[in-house]
Amino acid sequence: MCGIAGFFAINSRTSPGNTEHLLLSQIYACQYRGPDAKAVWSGQGVGLAHARLAIIDLSSSANQPMFSANGEIALVFNGEIYNFQEVRAALEAKGHRFRTNSDTEVIIEGYLAWGTDVVHRLRGMFAIALYDAGRDRLVLLRDRIGKKPLCYGIFDGTLVFGSEIKSILRWPGVPRQPDLDAIHEYLTFQYVPSPMSAFKGIQKLPPGHMLVLERGGSPKITRYFELPKPDRTKQRSENELAEELIDKLREATRLRMIADVPLGAFLSGGVDSSAIVAMMALESGRPVKTFTIGFEEQLYDERPFARAVAERYGTDHHEFVVRPNALEVLHDLVYFYNEPYADSSAIPTYYVSKIAREHVTVALNGDGGDESFLGYTRYLNCRKLEQSNGMPHWLAKPLRQLAHGMPLGADRFTFIRRVQEVLEKRFDRSSRRYEQSIAYFSDEAKKYTYAEGMAPYLGRSALDRLDRYFDEAPSLTLGAAWADVHTYLPDDLLVKVDIASMANSLEARSPFLDQELMVWAATIPEHQRFAGTEPKSLLKKALERYLPHDLMYRPKMGFGVPIDQWLRNDLKEFAYDTLLSSSALHRGLFNLDYVKTMLDWHSEGQNWSTRIWALLMLELWFQMWIDPADPFAMPVPSRLGGIPASAMA
Repeated sequence: MCGIAGFFAINSRTSPGNTEHLLLSQIYACQYRGPDAKAVWSGQGVGLAHARLAIIDLSSSANQPMFSANGEIALVFNGEIYNFQEVRAALEAKGHRFRTNSDTEVIIEGYLAWGTDVVHRLRGMFAIALYDAGRDRLVLLRDRIGKKPLCYGIFDGTLVFGSEIKSILRWPGVPRQPDLDAIHEYLTFQYVPSPMSAFKGIQKLPPGHMLVLERGGSPKITRYFELPKPDRTKQRSENELAEELIDKLREATRLRMIADVPLGAFLSGGVDSSAIVAMMALESGRPVKTFTIGFEEQLYDERPFARAVAERYGTDHHEFVVRPNALEVLHDLVYFYNEPYADSSAIPTYYVSKIAREHVTVALNGDGGDESFLGYTRYLNCRKLEQSNGMPHWLAKPLRQLAHGMPLGADRFTFIRRVQEVLEKRFDRSSRRYEQSIAYFSDEAKKYTYAEGMAPYLGRSALDRLDRYFDEAPSLTLGAAWADVHTYLPDDLLVKVDIASMANSLEARSPFLDQELMVWAATIPEHQRFAGTEPKSLLKKALERYLPHDLMYRPKMGFGVPIDQWLRNDLKEFAYDTLLSSSALHRGLFNLDYVKTMLDWHSEGQNWSTRIWALLMLELWFQMWIDPADPFAMPVPSRLGGIPASAMA
């Protein structure tokens, strides 16, 4: 696993306690393993620790913490800078000299040349911690889209940070208290959105932001990057756009194939991952190694489509079937994800990372294609909703007032009620209209689910955080995609892949998240990215020469998991026992009578799986991270265990 951890004593130049022992315990807590686990530096009230998954420059000279030649700059860094050779050449032209072939040293020399503006020259994924002894300041940087996590908190005058929340929890005096406001938002979105975390006092540095802290001062957080807003678009020839798209995607893929270790690709059978495999095959002189997850339940199984792509490009293809007994990994996921996390596709993502790591150290994936090129089915729902609510505002407003003035109560007024509902929808905030597509627990459902402990939060909707994104977009569809880019993508999808891959010492790279590709895509009008009723139409048109027609134009499946069936069978008893346990009762957060009703309804054939799964993962998180006196005293999950041969397809 790879990650960073450290501290900065704001008002003192004296390190508290045995710093080296403390930082080593942080590394252990994060499950960082390997010969570089002792890469620790401390002094002047500053400590930096790093665990390295070596990808570029495998020599020990590239280990971290890394220092500038004059010793004034110390840096730890998680991620990859894909254009580091280009930046290095620019620095060499300015007279800078290098001792390694690593991208880490390029960041240090870039900082010496340009200060924090170096971030504008970096093309990649990163969480960076840099200590500048000359200015006595700490600089934290997170990449533009949020591929790499970076958390922090201030405790007794010391800023503590890390790639994982569990590293911060090892700092003396950090409370393990749940932030129920964050839990309220989790139950809407299935993840805790940044900058919140599930723990009081711990925050996430948002994507595209930097934190600068000077001794004796307060943290200053600024945004250094933002994509073009959805209303800044320009129409161009569709054929020209399709050609440019392939050129940019191919370049983004080529940059992410730079590595001194074996690499491959996740191949789900969907358009985006298939596109990346196609681009890799065009750039590689040898067969691409591809890895696919499938299910015995045909409704969720995309292996036939993945095989079609693998056969077309002659890849070295590997498959794994996830069966219900794979849920033995559940407690491992609760451990690795640090916070309650209810995206059930973390299960197959964990397993595909596990089998990929047996063959490669780097795996490319298709994350980001749906957000940039409008591929989700819910965007089609948004478009239909806009069309159904197409009544002009000037007409809808007086009709709404008229309908409200009419008496209700008798059956003959049912029609008036329906008119009122339609007109109210017309005036709903866009985030409320999007609720039906994304919310696990709607605002209305929470009224039945919450008990006394959560009741105070019913007065605030978690959907409020989406309003600003919808307000910046000219349509409901673009508003939904704009909101997803800033919330669902970095706080759910990228968290899912980064943790599942890092837990297996695998680096995941995402060409669709290339900053230049995303900036370019953001300037394309909605009707060109999403023509008629065909989501992702521009991307599909561009790929017609490269992928099977049936694969691209079939209904979108997503990375679904048969949780609904598992909760009626193999996982049924476990769900009842966990959600109706004495610990859940004493917590006083939820109405357990209603929870039992949901479990019963689901067992009888209705589908309540998303809400049950969200509550189940939350309760398991409480039991692992909040209830124990010392969660680190419990056995650590074994992330390096092999997969039985009988499980391989």
